[in-house]
Amino acid sequence: MTDTHCPYCSLQCGMTLSRKGPRLEVSERSFPVNEGALCRKGWTAAGLRGSRERLTTPMVRDRATGEWSAATWDEALDLVASTLSDLRETHGADANALFGGGGLTNEKAYQLGKFARVALGTSQIDYNGRWCMSSAASAGNQAFGVDRGLPFPLADIEKTDLCVLVGSNLAETMPPAARHLDRLRENGGKVVVIDPRLTPTGERADLFLQPVPGTDLPLALGVLHLLDAAGAVDEDYVAERTTGFEDVRRSVAAWWPEMVERVTGVEASQVRELAAFLANAEKVTVLTARGAEQHAQGTATVLAWLNVALALGMPGKAYAGYGCLTGQGNGQGGREHGQKADQLPGYRMIDDPAARAHVAGVWGVEPDSIPGKGRSAYELLDALGTPEGPKSLLVFGSNIVVSAPNANHIASRLADLDLLVVADMVMSETAALADVVLPVTQWAEETGTMTNLEGRVILRNQAISAPDGVKNDLDIIAGLATRLNAASTWSTDPATIFEELRAASKGGKADYSGITYDRIRDEDGVFWPCPEGSEGTPRMFAEDFFHADGRARFIDVAHRGPAAAPTADYPLHLTTGRVLAQYQSGAQTRRIKDLPDEGAFVELHPLLAGRVGAHDGDPVVVRTPRGEMKAPARIVTTIRPDTVFVPFHWVGANKLTNDALDPSSRMPEFKVCAAAVSA
Repeated sequence: MTDTHCPYCSLQCGMTLSRKGPRLEVSERSFPVNEGALCRKGWTAAGLRGSRERLTTPMVRDRATGEWSAATWDEALDLVASTLSDLRETHGADANALFGGGGLTNEKAYQLGKFARVALGTSQIDYNGRWCMSSAASAGNQAFGVDRGLPFPLADIEKTDLCVLVGSNLAETMPPAARHLDRLRENGGKVVVIDPRLTPTGERADLFLQPVPGTDLPLALGVLHLLDAAGAVDEDYVAERTTGFEDVRRSVAAWWPEMVERVTGVEASQVRELAAFLANAEKVTVLTARGAEQHAQGTATVLAWLNVALALGMPGKAYAGYGCLTGQGNGQGGREHGQKADQLPGYRMIDDPAARAHVAGVWGVEPDSIPGKGRSAYELLDALGTPEGPKSLLVFGSNIVVSAPNANHIASRLADLDLLVVADMVMSETAALADVVLPVTQWAEETGTMTNLEGRVILRNQAISAPDGVKNDLDIIAGLATRLNAASTWSTDPATIFEELRAASKGGKADYSGITYDRIRDEDGVFWPCPEGSEGTPRMFAEDFFHADGRARFIDVAHRGPAAAPTADYPLHLTTGRVLAQYQSGAQTRRIKDLPDEGAFVELHPLLAGRVGAHDGDPVVVRTPRGEMKAPARIVTTIRPDTVFVPFHWVGANKLTNDALDPSSRMPEFKVCAAAVSA
């Protein structure tokens, strides 16, 4: 029996794995985050064990014929390394690029960032976590001086008086976490849910608001207007612990409830009801998720809700404040240690000379040898194969063809590369386009740390051996680094790499130097920041924020609306999201037979269905200026009549989505674009 954690979302629920003959079985274990509970994805997580779709040998594709042939590991890595060397010599270091994932362990994310900067000398590295909580991260850094998804344990939600969920379907995306909402209500608290769709989370709410997609920001502005008018602003807290409120106070003065109603579609009476809930609650917790964040104004939207929380004096208060519900399993830790274009280990910024000197000392290289900031995730993909862009791409832990916005365009960019290498467990849609596919271990076959949505660093333990012919990503990185004659050291042992990560993160905002594997085991995870000698930090901001003056910042923001507003040709709002049984691009969950896979669908309101002649279960076509998809109609009364919803786990949804980017976070506008639907 092996104690470990679920491979999927950022809860990182604890579980125990046991060998039952050739099978691997999941059983519950006591862990603070999930208390033994698991969703159906967690219970079936071992279902990929023994799958006939597992890759067990490197594969090389002949571009002329498109045919695949098996290769030895030496042949595959020699081919990749020699091509990378040739491209660097011919076109410069930035001719080679890497794309990581928010599901990689901290050790892998750290080693991938080091490999990019030291072995390849390239600035061109980013990861799919840029599409996860980057807007909330940008807002947190601006307002608080630091980015940690939840600055308090998840269970604190039970003891707040009012929890406001903006753009989160917690009951389906993180089912074990939904019990905290139920316990909150049992304790006499209230839940508010803001979403264009009435989801199972919305059904738990005391107040449900259904705004037009992309208008969560003006709703927050209107709420703050009412709080200020009612005298509900905590003036002492604002004066003692923040700066910048007067500019925000002036800017929200124009957002009367009736103005909010015209923009958002939320009735003025409901805006007033929400403001009254907030004004009368002693402890308020505001939580945002992808529905609010995956917009070209995602950072501004989060800042608007942060302004509400700050005006009420909640951040730093016990059982209150603001938090982001991170999506991917290691969406938090994955960006803290170097696979993001602008960051070095410890959440250090790559353009900070002191940060560069510290990390260079750990790596044993000169600070000037570390390249500067690279392109963000979408901008990196958009540049592939262009005259000024990378000529090669190495992909670890991501299925770009399904998950990228404007996916048809990105697929064409991948096709223009000189070399595409994908490390994956199965032949994903992206792997199918590659020149070289490298078979890698799955979560139960490896050890490493993850950082969950609370900032709790946890340890996954290897339960079984990998199939013959399969290697860990760390083996691949080390094998390529050796072939490239890279400086520094390149261990394949996760514990050894974590010790190096501890040293590299020391003194940074995300300081892991006081965290060890033994402490994680003994304490059910350790919260960062955790300098040496520290107990860790479960709750942040009780005394100070992370800006030099210790104060939080109010940031004045304005509503611009979606980048692609409805037109006569595209009169509807399209939004996307998850379903209970599937996860991310579905590369794993769609291959587990015990998880229902009904395929993509298009959710629309009966009024809209009647107007376009659609019938439940019959195919409809959704079009945007970027592409179209056909899928069965699902006619429901729980969505706005001006909106259609498509889940993103299958090829199709992201052929439609808009690649407009948030100016701060570089988050694409996944959650709203103009669309048309026809029977």
